[in-house]
Amino acid sequence: MAALVLSLVALAPLIAIAVIAFQPSGDTWPHLIANVLPGAVRRTVGLLLGVGILTLLIGTGTAWLVTMYRFPGRRYLQWLLLLPLAMPTYIIAYCYLELFDYSGTVQAVLRSLFGWHNAQDYWFPDIRSLGGAVFVMSAVLYPYVYITARASFLAQSVCVIEASRALGRTASETFWEIALPLARPALAAGVALALMETLNDIGAVEFFGVRTLTVAIYDTWLDRGSLAGATQIACVMLFFVFALLLIERTLRAGRRFHHTTGKYRDLPEDELRGLKGALAVLACALPVLVGFVLPAGVLVSDAIAHMSAGLAPSFWRAATNSLLLASAAALLAVTFAVVLAYARRQTRSKLVQTASLVPAISYAVPGTVLAIGLLIPLAGLDNSIDAAMRSLFGISTGLLFSGTAFAIVLAYTIRFLAASLGAVEAGLSKISRNIDAAGRTLGATVGEMLWSVHLPLLRPALGAAALLVFVDSMKELPATLLLRPFNFDTLATQVFTLASLYRYEEAGVPALTIVAVSLAPVLLLHGIIARSRPGASSSRPVGAQPSTDWALRISR
Repeated sequence: MAALVLSLVALAPLIAIAVIAFQPSGDTWPHLIANVLPGAVRRTVGLLLGVGILTLLIGTGTAWLVTMYRFPGRRYLQWLLLLPLAMPTYIIAYCYLELFDYSGTVQAVLRSLFGWHNAQDYWFPDIRSLGGAVFVMSAVLYPYVYITARASFLAQSVCVIEASRALGRTASETFWEIALPLARPALAAGVALALMETLNDIGAVEFFGVRTLTVAIYDTWLDRGSLAGATQIACVMLFFVFALLLIERTLRAGRRFHHTTGKYRDLPEDELRGLKGALAVLACALPVLVGFVLPAGVLVSDAIAHMSAGLAPSFWRAATNSLLLASAAALLAVTFAVVLAYARRQTRSKLVQTASLVPAISYAVPGTVLAIGLLIPLAGLDNSIDAAMRSLFGISTGLLFSGTAFAIVLAYTIRFLAASLGAVEAGLSKISRNIDAAGRTLGATVGEMLWSVHLPLLRPALGAAALLVFVDSMKELPATLLLRPFNFDTLATQVFTLASLYRYEEAGVPALTIVAVSLAPVLLLHGIIARSRPGASSSRPVGAQPSTDWALRISR
């Protein structure tokens, strides 16, 4: 029952959006169709296509190079390529505006060097454009493809690759005809993740002036005051989300590859020397330079130059708010994940098995859509409580749920529940069901087994799940912007506000704080990928032994 209730909570925002969107809204929908949706849909599709192509090329190419070739610096580049994942899109966007906008460092230096006085005297690529958004967002989203592609390449059988080379195929032919088709399911999953993050973004597209569907929802709700119009645009965004999921599933359908041998050896690596080695280093170093080094340099420079302004009381309030919200969301998400995962383990009910898949859909829902879907039922609940208290006791309770930090924590929990659920289920899968049977034989209830056996064994998985949710919550911008109370800032909203006011330098300290926190799971991820090849290393024991008397008897 608990698992079903939690699944219903995760599904409630989507149900609320569907109910509101299909209610009569006067002339709002015709206005949206005529004036808002055509341009927003066109720009959204263009952004998705551009980001999808670039992330696929960069992620796949760099993953193949660091997996199959030896060249100078490969040992360091294979984990440096993950670093852009720690840079949120809205932060790298304002960093590149500070560098390449008309008033930015690069154009200012060019004008002083060549004596140019205004924009008519020279041509420079406009960073505030769809092309600029595609370039900058691809620079930080390609690691999604790099991660899945490299894990797939590491898991491929040496026998297949050696058979290809023995039959006369060159290294490049082996890549195109063998390795790439085998990695297609992983590539589809990585590109789908990158595109979902693109759909969710509101900061970068706002800074670059690209009016996507996400920006249209934000403007329609907050600037035009039309909640019905915002929900209708949200339904259009949901169509894109489900289309992405369908395409990803279609590309992976029927493509399951299995090894025909239990022997695993190190993958054959060709050594690249001279010009080829230099080109390989350049190909792997450029994404790191563009996606992390340059924006990190801007942030460090701004933070040092404006340290006193950056460490003002507003920063500490925003940091405290971010810390409390992210911690509460991590605790709640891990609790929900344990309930859902344990329910799936303890029952074969098809209803429970199906209901536990709902969080995966919630992760794909953009933050703006989730915020609207949450606000509607929470506002209805607040109104019902207030009406009841007025009629019974003559007092007004005001807003208890909507318009408070509770709404933000719930939004974080629902959006990132899939990440914590995956980590918890992975941990549970390593615990033998024989332990469950032994515990029940010795008289332990399901609750006692969970508390005294499974939770101690799950401590590493629970820690990883909490870390993932904590960091994602620290970076989350769209849902926070729409659900935050008045005069309430997190580090993410503070960065967005300062950058929107062109006070780029003052945003350095909060932005650098977010990036520093985000580095922790990136480094953890590198260790997981490095050990992902079957047979590469022996498995360590999971967790510590339970401390209760009958649990010790099980372990004996």
